[in-house]
Amino acid sequence: MLTPRPTPLRNRIARKKGIGTSHRFKRITGFTGTGTGGVGNIHPGIADTTQTNFAPSGASQSLYYARGPKISYAGDDQVVPYSQFSVSDEVTWSAQYAGQGFQDIRQLSRTSLMYSSMLLEERLLLMGRGTASAFLGAVAAPTGLTLNARSAVAGETGISGITTNVYVKVTSDAGDFGQSVLTSAANVAASNGQVIDVTCTLPAGATGVRVYVSTGAADPGDASRWFAGRSGYNTFTIQGALPTSGTAASAVTADTSAYANGYDGILPVCTGANSGYVNRLNAALSTSNPGSEWQAAFASLYNSVKADPDRTLLNGSDRKQLSDALKTSSSSNYRMTITQDEVSGVTLGDVVNTIVNEVTGKGVSVEVHPWMPQGNVVIMSDTLPVPDSQVSECWAVWNVQDLMGIDWPVTQFAYESSSYWYGTLVPYAPAWSGAITGIKLV
Repeated sequence: MLTPRPTPLRNRIARKKGIGTSHRFKRITGFTGTGTGGVGNIHPGIADTTQTNFAPSGASQSLYYARGPKISYAGDDQVVPYSQFSVSDEVTWSAQYAGQGFQDIRQLSRTSLMYSSMLLEERLLLMGRGTASAFLGAVAAPTGLTLNARSAVAGETGISGITTNVYVKVTSDAGDFGQSVLTSAANVAASNGQVIDVTCTLPAGATGVRVYVSTGAADPGDASRWFAGRSGYNTFTIQGALPTSGTAASAVTADTSAYANGYDGILPVCTGANSGYVNRLNAALSTSNPGSEWQAAFASLYNSVKADPDRTLLNGSDRKQLSDALKTSSSSNYRMTITQDEVSGVTLGDVVNTIVNEVTGKGVSVEVHPWMPQGNVVIMSDTLPVPDSQVSECWAVWNVQDLMGIDWPVTQFAYESSSYWYGTLVPYAPAWSGAITGIKLV
């Protein structure tokens, strides 16, 4: 089985027993003096003559006492619905009997089904989106689509197959599970040998942009507009031969960025309205001050809720870019040593494995997540820096039924099986985590 099967989030996040049809909890998000939850501060100074109204809320008459002013609270009730999940497989009788004397085909089917379920849950934990009232819902389409035909520069391949004009539609990428609806078409007159920069404004929650391209004197329509690629930030450069087959834009008939039977994963939560910090760079990582994007996030999170994050999750290409930034930095604050042994060669390369939070002094672990979309970074708090918060972890999986396997009765010439689980991901404190998006691939 030459198949990668890493599930780091599933392995790490606490799994708890749920009951009923949803997970419910109450939160106190701020009270006087915390500076959070929108609750203002008051001055606690008093005099002998200080009077404060202690009448019950809504009372028709006042009730004053010689006491200090009352503090205020902010809070909310959270209801996170559970969803059901399942995938299936079958082994035909002919496959089972032909495999006798070789590998056990039914065993291979069950093993593959188990790993498939775990891998799909891992992707849900990272980038799933739900449409229930508790969740973020669909990602909007991009806006402000513009095309610019220009001469190719070093490292670029000029386009070919042009017929007068190039027509482009784009969608907001939502990761592995889908995309938004299409935008209207934009067009530009271009010549073979040029390249075309496709630029748009991406909405909150988008992990990037998907691009569909066609050519002609007039717009040939979505059935002849083919998928040209995706980008992790707001610009995609069309180059090389224009696609003439593959996935047509006409296949994008509805929004697939969010699902009724689904929940919000870590990346949508950290880029959503309740996140503690979101910065869309639309640029490459800094080489003049490597890691400055994270330091800005750390400072903002600390100033807002006194967050002290534990780890940051990156795509492999983005971690490489961060590590390479050290090598090309004009700063003299970094030194790397190439080690040479006495026999055969040198050890070459360097990698960033920790970013020191310059606000709190804490080391934040830098980790590659195998399924993180390029251009997106999550900054996570695993626990709160508040020992009596009654929140033992910032993220938890609550399952009414954890992953189970079912072998169905034989009703045809096949052995059939399914997996099943019923639950959700609960982000207790999204304001203590954040995200950096729109990282240009270099």
